[in-house]
Amino acid sequence: MDRVGLLLKARYPLLYLLTYEEERVERNLLKLCERQGVSIWRWRLTEGLGPLGGAPRDDTKDPLDALNEVARVTEPALFVMADLHVAFDRADVIRRLRDLEPVLGARGQAIILLSPTLRLPRELEKDLTVLDVPLPDAEEVGRVLRALLRKQNQEIPQELFEQIVRVSLGLTEKEIKRTFARVVLDGGGFSTERLKDLAEAKRQAIRRSPHLEFYDHVEEMGDVGGLGNLKEWLGRRAVAFSDRAREYGLPEPKGVFLLGVQGCGKSLTAKAVAGLFRIPLLRMDVGALFSAGDRVEDSLRETIRIAESISPAVLWIDELEKGFLNQGQSASGSAFGTFLTWMQEKSKPVFVVATANEVRALPPELLRKGRFDEIFFVDLPDVHERLQILDIHLRRRGRDPSALDLYQCAEESDKYSGAELEQVVIEALFNTFADQRPLNERELLRVIRETVPLAVTMDDRLKELREWARPRTRPASADRRRIDYFEEFQET
Repeated sequence: MDRVGLLLKARYPLLYLLTYEEERVERNLLKLCERQGVSIWRWRLTEGLGPLGGAPRDDTKDPLDALNEVARVTEPALFVMADLHVAFDRADVIRRLRDLEPVLGARGQAIILLSPTLRLPRELEKDLTVLDVPLPDAEEVGRVLRALLRKQNQEIPQELFEQIVRVSLGLTEKEIKRTFARVVLDGGGFSTERLKDLAEAKRQAIRRSPHLEFYDHVEEMGDVGGLGNLKEWLGRRAVAFSDRAREYGLPEPKGVFLLGVQGCGKSLTAKAVAGLFRIPLLRMDVGALFSAGDRVEDSLRETIRIAESISPAVLWIDELEKGFLNQGQSASGSAFGTFLTWMQEKSKPVFVVATANEVRALPPELLRKGRFDEIFFVDLPDVHERLQILDIHLRRRGRDPSALDLYQCAEESDKYSGAELEQVVIEALFNTFADQRPLNERELLRVIRETVPLAVTMDDRLKELREWARPRTRPASADRRRIDYFEEFQET
């Protein structure tokens, strides 16, 4: 609202506010107009035009009639029009807006369009100023919660108050009020036990966005085998979202791009980053987002708005190449530009973890320094990492790795990905369960020798990928060859 107020003082005549929250925006615009001493009018397609809080004129339901009535108002005023964008296929409506544009500023007036979708006619591109209305922040959610607690005559500890506010971020004001009302009506009021109900309501609300998924359960870094360089890099940024880091002069980290061989832990690492940072995890469905047709850019803006409202958060963009592969030359190029601009200039603490398998055709702008803090190449695990991965999957299934000769299994599973090693363990367990015998290394070795890993059948493609990545990325795994060399040297 501060920015809107500044634009109105600067005589900007046409503003386009992207939001689902008409009531919240109208309420804040009313306060703004009261401070600036101007009247506020509202037009809706079903009601017509009239002073906010007054009776609208029934003969102004048509957009052109409403704009003609706006032209007759001479005193300083703000006209809030909720459905005008649906008439942008009418040449007479666009022409009337263009005629009004030079008149409105001179009178101290402005037209504000409210819509959750951006429909911008080419004729008005230079006249309309577009603003994204953010979802309620912690301060606004806190005001809603305090008002409800006063009404219910309930007091809660400050720590619980902050937890409830944090869980509610990412919802619209109406969704927040409905969720809080449900908690009150269910009885018992607000408590630590009800945080799960609030989190579930938030997850359901975010699920209504077809392009976002909210993760409650995230992995730990201990669940990720190998990738020593990447783990060390992430560990140094685990405290970077704190106030102490800001006081030290550190910027909030932007994100990391994980490129490389499929099945080697990129997606698992994305989940583990949220666990390491102790912040929420959102997953963007790139395939669904870029199949939204004409609404790709609107959907991307909405996704960014939700992620920023929940911040600090991790935004996981899995298989990014599905959407952004050659998007700079496609019809979705504007959405690609929106994403690049946001990555370069975002001010909210949203840590982006992007993963990609096929990277050679990605637009070079996406890989430029400044979009991401670092780009890592995730290769097939070496023998030490394979040993660690087998250990993790055996422990996860209740087996004692020390009882097995895993080093031989790690040696013989050359060119196996982490996902393929997991399947080796699962297949061996299926076999031994069916034969009613205990698991041993011989069964693991038999499965390894019977399986042909994907890297063998795609060896040439993998070599090309490594050649492409060598000068452009950092290796995610530590180079154990030097360590092995010095260990052998010391033994001799």
